[in-house]
Amino acid sequence: MQHTTIIGLVSGFFAIFPAPLLLAQESAKASCGDPLAFQVLLDRRGFSSGQIDGKFGANTRRALSAFQDANGLPRTKTLDCATWAELGGDQNSATTTYTITAEDAAGPFVDRIPPTLPEQATLPALSYRSLEERLAERFHAAPALLTQLNRGVGLEPGATIKVPAVTPFDDRAKPVRDASVGPVTVEVTREGALSVLGREGKVLFMAPVSSGSVHDPLPVGNWKVTSVSWMPAFHYNPELFWDAKSTDEKATIKAGPNNPVGVVWIDLNAEHYGLHGTPEPSRIGYSQSHGCVRLTNWDAARVAALVAPNTPVIFK
Repeated sequence: MQHTTIIGLVSGFFAIFPAPLLLAQESAKASCGDPLAFQVLLDRRGFSSGQIDGKFGANTRRALSAFQDANGLPRTKTLDCATWAELGGDQNSATTTYTITAEDAAGPFVDRIPPTLPEQATLPALSYRSLEERLAERFHAAPALLTQLNRGVGLEPGATIKVPAVTPFDDRAKPVRDASVGPVTVEVTREGALSVLGREGKVLFMAPVSSGSVHDPLPVGNWKVTSVSWMPAFHYNPELFWDAKSTDEKATIKAGPNNPVGVVWIDLNAEHYGLHGTPEPSRIGYSQSHGCVRLTNWDAARVAALVAPNTPVIFK
């Protein structure tokens, strides 16, 4: 969250007239485009901000800088017009429409997901909790943004809603390996970014991640992919969790987008480590993990379509 510090005699002026001046600083609006448009266009070019929320936060800054670097633009750290032009902002809309189908609304949905892993193991599946959650993930959006874009519109079959104009994610469609990209290398930094690099180091995809903690630091070094599992079950072993309760026992948590590892597990030859999805997309890039590399479900699916067994993975 950004904070504005106001000093001196002008503090009284801001106390009386806060809105226009504070919004000019905190919304980070550029003369070309706005945060929502930049997030959408960056996502479409393979530079993900994670969950699209219409805010110029840390994940969006990271994606913006990576895009500027990849395209020979100055790293301005702002939503500038040169980057807007490179993204084709004037030729592309940030939003599009989508008509909700009966299949979307059919679920299955789960009313409540317990907070602890042993309790989650009692559920038959870790499905979405609501149609809103499914639609938000499909269009890489924060649920609050979806609500903001569709005030007064009920989320029900037949309703046409406004959504971010990104390539939709479908939790029911297993990613197909894109062999056309050729061999790739995955790099993950402790600063919270994952990049998939193609020929001559070209960035094919970039996304924010949560990885490691004081208790489970990211294992710096060179590793490789051993397998890719779609809709995996999660095998909870309390011995591997520093914060597990002494009474916890091993348990298997069923598959689903709200599974602890989300929709996909990309296994590595580093024991107990992998790249995977998450049931908490809003926390990606802003919190730590139990050592593994977490992405939003839609970003994890995109990585799964680019890698294969023996793909190099570098933690640095």
